[in-house]
Amino acid sequence: MSAAAGSKPAPLAHPPHLSRLESSTHRHAIVEHLQIEVSDAYPVSFVPGYLHLPPAFTSAKDQSHHQTAAILLSGAGGGVVGPSSIYLSLACKLASLPVGIPTLRLDYRYPARNKPCCNDVLAAMQYLQDMYSLSRFVLVGWSFGGAPVFTVGGQDQRVMGCATVASQTAETEGIRNLSPRPVLLLHGTGDRTLSDYCSRRLYDMYGGKGERRLELFEGDNHALTCHARQAEELVGEFIARCAGVGIGEEERKGVLGVDVVDYEERRELMERGGDLRGNERTE
Repeated sequence: MSAAAGSKPAPLAHPPHLSRLESSTHRHAIVEHLQIEVSDAYPVSFVPGYLHLPPAFTSAKDQSHHQTAAILLSGAGGGVVGPSSIYLSLACKLASLPVGIPTLRLDYRYPARNKPCCNDVLAAMQYLQDMYSLSRFVLVGWSFGGAPVFTVGGQDQRVMGCATVASQTAETEGIRNLSPRPVLLLHGTGDRTLSDYCSRRLYDMYGGKGERRLELFEGDNHALTCHARQAEELVGEFIARCAGVGIGEEERKGVLGVDVVDYEERRELMERGGDLRGNERTE
């Protein structure tokens, strides 16, 4: 398995106001545009994505780093920006923490088809393990993305935790096998694409005595537009906790609390990032 870096970073490698984060942290994370090879029976054999690495990151074998990476998955349209551009922002922030967390914004070869999408995730995990000695993963999915997140998480013990935003319930039976690994479920009660019943159902499906958390945002839509910053911080803190990285008040304010995407830019960036391809919606 191999990956090829693009000759130039694409326009959505960085959020619009990254300078605000760099001014606060005095750190400049590395972004690699990847094409990760997937070995299966499907004709398209490479899945694209953006890997955000902490400054000077070479391998998790370096004692200044750890062995956990986050993989962020979008909805039925694919894409690399996430709901309300949360992924675009969060990946930069996680990589900029004092103990940075490598974060991959992964697209799909065949959006909305769970089996090849799961193969995409597994190939990405193996790539990060082979190339960077990253052997533990936190999976995050939006909408349809809950299907590959819980399918892979339920069958692969390298997954340390799973978080979703407005997840569907179809093909998510793997959540029953996650315990005692933690789960975070976020949903808007005004979601007209997938009812918040979906996340409440997933909360009930999670078995065992592990950590499970459900956060419902009153009146918000499928992309949590009105609570994007709060959702981003919750997901970021969840990933850090799964990775064993402490988030103190300084990191919460100076890293996770920095606005690198403005409210009025969120939908535009989703369109540019491909997250609203096909039938995916924000309503």
